[in-house]
Amino acid sequence: MQFSIPPTAVVAGLQARIDGKTKPPGSLGRLERLALQIGQVQQSLTPSLDHPQLLVFAGDHGAAGAGVSAYPPEVTWQMVENFLAGGAAINVFARQNGLSLQIIDAGVAHDFGVRPGLVDAKIAAGTHNYLEQPAMSASERDTALARGAAIARGLADQGCRVLAFGEMGIGNSAAAALLTHHLTGTPLADCVGRGTGLDDAGLARKQRLLAQATRRAALAPEADALTVLAEFGGFEIAMIAGAMLAAAERRVLLLVDGFIVTSALLVAAAIAPNIGDYCVFCHRSAEPGHLAQLHALHAEPLLDLGLRLGEGTGAALAWPLVRAAAAFLNEMASFASAGVSGQA
Repeated sequence: MQFSIPPTAVVAGLQARIDGKTKPPGSLGRLERLALQIGQVQQSLTPSLDHPQLLVFAGDHGAAGAGVSAYPPEVTWQMVENFLAGGAAINVFARQNGLSLQIIDAGVAHDFGVRPGLVDAKIAAGTHNYLEQPAMSASERDTALARGAAIARGLADQGCRVLAFGEMGIGNSAAAALLTHHLTGTPLADCVGRGTGLDDAGLARKQRLLAQATRRAALAPEADALTVLAEFGGFEIAMIAGAMLAAAERRVLLLVDGFIVTSALLVAAAIAPNIGDYCVFCHRSAEPGHLAQLHALHAEPLLDLGLRLGEGTGAALAWPLVRAAAAFLNEMASFASAGVSGQA
């Protein structure tokens, strides 16, 4: 797929505008760098964060029944029902922080029917078991990427300037570990974590199964990201990657959640390396593989709260900081306008 994502460019006067606020230069720390990034993404001295949207993509994984998760596969659709009922952590945090929330059925093994707040973009009732065969065909992968891109373009057409990403899918931390291993070159053992709460025996089993999947695929070290995605990814991961690429192409700011969402970004960054300029890395996940992802993407997250829930919860919690950065840039007085003396 072809995406035209240029690097963000310097906006004349933006750094001076930040420095000229009534504060010592640099005294707002990361918020100042964040304000600079937001202005550069939008190419504006007065950026807006209109119509922020949080998208939670859900999909089932064929390998989930083999023991890579502490929970059974049916928890995916049950949690989607929880999202639709407004009872999950992401519902609470999205409501608290004024984020509109949509749930995307990328490939859940369940028929939800037509439901408010649910977008039916289902590719299939879950991926294949990557222990035995590629998780998805090239056609399924490309369709998932395209559907994610279409969703993001539609929101951008409606004036959305900020997209936050979350996910749900039992077994998707295993898929993310495999993607991270192959796309960053990090040893597999350093990419595999406890996911939904595996005990020591469960973690050892997960590591054995993922090593088996790696041997089955036998990918060359130089295998491209789209090949790796088809071998191990989930429909929700592929759809997130497509949405990220299309959103960045429209200069939409991307709020990146934790381990699984960042695995989708690894794919997107391999397709369009400049996408990192458009990303706010919201938190550092407790999943060990997230450190490898952040290192590969040269990323510094805003928060480190020991989160490993997913659902976009880290993005929702970081959103007030993003708003604060834009607010001080747009609303804080300058030394000149306030009549305050600057540095001697």
